[in-house]
Amino acid sequence: MSKWIDISQPLTDDIAHWPEDQPFSYKTTYTKQETGSANIGQMTGSLHLGTHVDAPFHFENNGEKIIAVDVDVYIGESIVLDVSHTSIIKASTLQEFDLEGVERVLLRTSLPSNPKQFPEEIPVLDPDIAPFLAEKGVKLLGVNMPSVDPLDSKDLFTHHALYDNGIYILENLVLEHVDEGAYFLSALPLNIVEGDGSPVRAVIKRL
Repeated sequence: MSKWIDISQPLTDDIAHWPEDQPFSYKTTYTKQETGSANIGQMTGSLHLGTHVDAPFHFENNGEKIIAVDVDVYIGESIVLDVSHTSIIKASTLQEFDLEGVERVLLRTSLPSNPKQFPEEIPVLDPDIAPFLAEKGVKLLGVNMPSVDPLDSKDLFTHHALYDNGIYILENLVLEHVDEGAYFLSALPLNIVEGDGSPVRAVIKRL
């Protein structure tokens, strides 16, 4: 029987974060010695730390908040694709793969995995991938990068293109230790009522 493979970044006090965003912090608020029964921890930080999903509200004022997104999007059959041979990923790049019947695509780009260092630049996802993936029936796109758009983008064209085509976003995966192929994915977000996203524990199992 195949084992679950963790593809999420561990949340530590020195995990990389968006420069203008709230960093992650964990501390033991009360110790067992103080309470007499249990240690109690506290964490603070952005909803977009580490491996996380974007709700449409993140980039669309009228978009869904995370509580409104169907959890079925984040759990089910998926495929890991290696696109590390190029720094610009277009629809034509993805045409090399058989995506018939695929609902969740996880892209292993050329960006090295370094959860403790925020990258200076990342591979480019051309917005033209959105209608192509939608035509194939894809409803979730996961990437091993902190964003599906350039780090300095204000327009977020690829975010919007994916949203307009009914495709949700999963970011900051760790895929270097994963072979290409079909997997069962679980990357469930927390049930944050007002959330524009959520950290996730993303795991996959080989099909």
